[in-house]
Amino acid sequence: MVLETFANLALVYNVFLLGLGMDLRMIKIKDTKPVIIAIVGLVAALLAGTGFYYLPSNGDPDKILAGGIYWSIAFGCTNFPDLARILADLKLLRSDMGRTAMSAAIVTDVSTWILFVIGMASFSKAGARNEMMPYSLISITAFVLFCYFLIRPAVAWTFNNTVKGGHVDETHVWFILAGVILCSLMTELCGVQSITGAFLFGLSIPHDHIIRNMIEQKLHDYISGILMPLFYIICGLRADLGYMSEYVSVRTMALVISASFLVKILSTVVCSIFLRIPFRDGFAIGSLMNTKGTMALVILNAGRDTKALDVIMYTHMTLAFLVMSIVVQPLLTIFYRPKKKIVFYKNRTIQKHRGESELSVLTCVHMLPNVSGITNLLLLSNPTKRSPLNVVAIHLVELTGRTTASLLIMNDEAKPKANFSDRVRAESDQIAETFAALEVDNDGILVQTITAVSPYATMHEDISLLAEDKQVSFILMPYHKNMMSDGRLTEGNDVHAEINKNVLRHAPCSVGVLVDRGMMIFRSESFRGETTKKEVAMIFAGGRDDREALAFAWRIVGQEMAKLTVVRFLPNQEALVSAGTAGVEYGKEKHIDEECLYEFNFKTKNDPLVTYIEKVVKDGHDTIATIMEMEENNSYDLYIVGRGYKVETPVTAGLMDWSSFPDLGVIGDTLASSNFTMQASVLVVQQYSSANKQTAGNNNQEPVQGAPEATPFMEDEDDEEGDRYHIGMRK
Repeated sequence: MVLETFANLALVYNVFLLGLGMDLRMIKIKDTKPVIIAIVGLVAALLAGTGFYYLPSNGDPDKILAGGIYWSIAFGCTNFPDLARILADLKLLRSDMGRTAMSAAIVTDVSTWILFVIGMASFSKAGARNEMMPYSLISITAFVLFCYFLIRPAVAWTFNNTVKGGHVDETHVWFILAGVILCSLMTELCGVQSITGAFLFGLSIPHDHIIRNMIEQKLHDYISGILMPLFYIICGLRADLGYMSEYVSVRTMALVISASFLVKILSTVVCSIFLRIPFRDGFAIGSLMNTKGTMALVILNAGRDTKALDVIMYTHMTLAFLVMSIVVQPLLTIFYRPKKKIVFYKNRTIQKHRGESELSVLTCVHMLPNVSGITNLLLLSNPTKRSPLNVVAIHLVELTGRTTASLLIMNDEAKPKANFSDRVRAESDQIAETFAALEVDNDGILVQTITAVSPYATMHEDISLLAEDKQVSFILMPYHKNMMSDGRLTEGNDVHAEINKNVLRHAPCSVGVLVDRGMMIFRSESFRGETTKKEVAMIFAGGRDDREALAFAWRIVGQEMAKLTVVRFLPNQEALVSAGTAGVEYGKEKHIDEECLYEFNFKTKNDPLVTYIEKVVKDGHDTIATIMEMEENNSYDLYIVGRGYKVETPVTAGLMDWSSFPDLGVIGDTLASSNFTMQASVLVVQQYSSANKQTAGNNNQEPVQGAPEATPFMEDEDDEEGDRYHIGMRK
């Protein structure tokens, strides 16, 4: 009895967390296909479940109607949170199949709750018909209205008037936890189980308030790690395989389990034929609809508590649910391999764009402090109506056990408006609104915000897929170290560093890494109310990455609040002779470099805010010494450099051995180090190259026509290889 008491308490709070993590505003069913799939699948499961329940060889022939109701409802339910996590693990959340499966699952989930409440109100504790059923249904309907029209506004008003400075006190958390018990007691008095009240109270908590995160942090680990195992132990103790085997043969057991799994698959496949859904997608959706979880066990235990289900039927269905849940994800992994789209678009670099054409940029942020530097860099790049920026802003969130199902399905089309001030808003919403403000304040910027939830180990795959899907030319990543108050950088996050490394290795377009040391702050003093211009230096050492960095710096030209200085470093004769093979490669690139620089100088020669300087150096150490001298004389706010990964030129000779973070390149790493400067931000740029990109196999791939090509404003002969590659793929 003690064990069951704690198990039931754990179940109440677990279902409360389920309701807390479900935001029904984010469920937008734009198509009738998921509704049809959900209804047909649920009806087929209810009918098949009833048939299996009354199967002559399935348990004791003396069965009651209440048992068939509980059996069939449990048989038809689908666990939406677990289904969303399976799709997230398999990278199918944003696929058409994934969206259809999630929409169908939420319809099934809500329908199951309604049937479950009606079932509990229809039968008494002894499994007989409940004479008080009309009163129970009326009272539970009144409680739903009470939650929506009274509890929800009251909780919102309380938080708005008692939360000070964005700090949520412990008292608020205890108030919520007490409310869970109170609502559970009220639904018990209404004639249904206590978990119904906990679930409805969870739905009543405002989804835009920071209190949700605090409750999840305090409850999740304790409930899932300590209390919920007690509930699962109770489920196991109630099952008796030995006793069941006396009444149910192995053949009947195998028949019921296999048929139970096939019912939703067959019903979904049949629906897919009429709805013109591909067969493989219909099979995958049907398999996912068999996902079972805590809700199915709750229904079975409710039937066992009311004596509607005996030990035999309870054990049989518990075993069936266990097998069905184990099989779903491996089955999809083996048999469902989505066709990988090859997106043909030529504008994968900034250099391929005209000076006055739209540039698509995908920005990634891990946390709120990353936003200010990236947004100010975008504004610095001079977006106008003639040269606009199409920004796709992604908030990267790690997929963990705490990740709620509503967060998993957030996308750019499902951002609900909130009623709370910014100080108490969830971080993801604050990030989205900060980027949205760019679009409001500037006519040359178009913004889309997306929340990408993924394990850190495979997060770069989501970034690359979104970049190809949105056909962007530039991915902007934050450096894994953040600035402290004294200007120095923190130790950094090794996981974020690994994400940056993987994106640089696998990105389908050019990539920039921003080392932010306060992009939003003007380091120069204001004089007589006039703000001095931001000083930007572009370091040109030669090579494709430097040409890409120059292309980005070129977009700053025309920005009235910025001065651009392009510094080209040239090796002296001694450096060329001692460079050896590096000097030969440098000579090959030098011709292309000079063409790009000539065009840049020709088109900006009349701009007083643009300065071009050439410096002759003898080696890499001389280059760094020259840059340090420039910094002492001018105090630049931003340096733009090419990555030049593992490429040694005569002007960078001898620097590779001293590089602590080679992913930034030798010059970028030096500029980012605290020994050089504690004030200037650094943007490290890598140009996309099809020869260097590590591509996956071409199996299960289908071509997709990309966007119209734009004429490049700086030609690069090295891109001919990439052009031939794409032409060959088209053939």
